[in-house]
Amino acid sequence: MSERCGWAGSEKIYTDYHDTEWGVPEWDSRALWEKLILDGFQAGLSWITILKKRENFRAAFKGFDPAVIAQWGEPEVTRLLQNEGIIRHRGKIEATITNARAYAQIEDFSAYCWGWVGGAPLQTEFATLADVPPSTDLSVAFSKDLKKRGFKFCGPTIVYAWMEACGLVNDHVTSCPQHKTCAALG
Repeated sequence: MSERCGWAGSEKIYTDYHDTEWGVPEWDSRALWEKLILDGFQAGLSWITILKKRENFRAAFKGFDPAVIAQWGEPEVTRLLQNEGIIRHRGKIEATITNARAYAQIEDFSAYCWGWVGGAPLQTEFATLADVPPSTDLSVAFSKDLKKRGFKFCGPTIVYAWMEACGLVNDHVTSCPQHKTCAALG
């Protein structure tokens, strides 16, 4: 019997995210960047907390337009720290601005990201959630390169979770129907 990955639980917002978005290869540079930023905000929190606030984040961060955010400074940080609809963490907000500036230095963010996996999703065959690692040698190297380029809040565990979410790696467990669906998209 096929069952979705256990982390998705039973709450509709979470199961919908699992069934339609998580692990689906994302090729759009801006969307990849948005998801990296949101994974950074998730650090120390549960993903469902971010998922429930995602539309608030999109509004507060002007659709996650890196060109707009790269121009921000202290007035915008102060405004965001007062926004109860998002995670109000100065370091994460300031990192988003820094990351927008770093993003601008990469000619094609999608090509850069997908280059780390040879242009196609890595396919795994994990039977249980316990088998899925929190990070890999690849996410360690990718994280180091992002940091070298000026990115913040992008450690190896965040990068690996982001790679899973964006479909750079297919970590749906093998009993999950989405494992085959996402594998076919690769």
